[in-house]
Amino acid sequence: MESYALLVAATLNAGTVLAIAALGLLINEKAGIVNLGAEGMMLCAAIAGFATVVNTGSDIMGFAAGALAGMVMAAIFGGLVIWLNTNQYATGLALTLFGTGFSAFAGIRDVQEKMPDRISFAIPYLSDIPLVGPALFRHHPFVYLTVIFTFALIWFLNRTRSGLILRSVGESPTSAHGLGYPVRWIRMAAVVTGGALCGLAGAYLSIIYTPLWVEGMVAGKGWIALALTTFATWRPARVLLGAYLFGGVTMLQFHFQASGVEIPSQLLSSLPYLATILVLVLISRNPQWIKINMPASIGKPFYPGS
Repeated sequence: MESYALLVAATLNAGTVLAIAALGLLINEKAGIVNLGAEGMMLCAAIAGFATVVNTGSDIMGFAAGALAGMVMAAIFGGLVIWLNTNQYATGLALTLFGTGFSAFAGIRDVQEKMPDRISFAIPYLSDIPLVGPALFRHHPFVYLTVIFTFALIWFLNRTRSGLILRSVGESPTSAHGLGYPVRWIRMAAVVTGGALCGLAGAYLSIIYTPLWVEGMVAGKGWIALALTTFATWRPARVLLGAYLFGGVTMLQFHFQASGVEIPSQLLSSLPYLATILVLVLISRNPQWIKINMPASIGKPFYPGS
């Protein structure tokens, strides 16, 4: 039973990386912007956060550096697609390619570096409960903050004026512009916020989840996070649940290997991606359901003078 508690704990850890990145991409898409550059942003944030913690010893500074790296890259992307109206898909792919190469170059000297020792994050008393304690109450605070942020985002999008304006920009930017809302600046704010969240996900990956730096360590998680927004039909609570689902699938490969299950390691490694494809295929069987929930102007450029 102890192994199952550890599996749940590992699932929450792995799901947190996907959840925070997917929530950032969801904010982008609610504003009508598709950013395929999550992988590149997460890689640059991972090396920025890791290098900062190695040199300062502060996790907070590391997360701040990761968020800043994500915001800078997202701002570049936003300037191109929002003001210059470049193709969102091509620009996002270019951002991923740039981030992959730049992070590999910037992280050459940090491959052999080690993280400083850190304190235990176990919650007193609760972490001592058999099975439940190791599974739920021995995580980094970021795991719990991700859950809190998910519910805060639900409230923001559905209960606040700013959230409703953001959604209106994603549904009909022309109508929002006609009502006097600064559509481009709202979209830019959404893109930069999404970049900050992808940056936090990348920093969490290199600081907490696997406290080291390796070239290409994001390993497709940015793409899975992007697929999660469609899987969740652009609803934050479903994004969180989907992230834990994919996190669990990722951790199952290690659980099977530790249990001595006779399955080729290559097949186990492909499980998260096979699950992503399977879910997207199942969702695509009902295109009307996707159309109802999808922001109407997603991926479409906005021309104020038209």
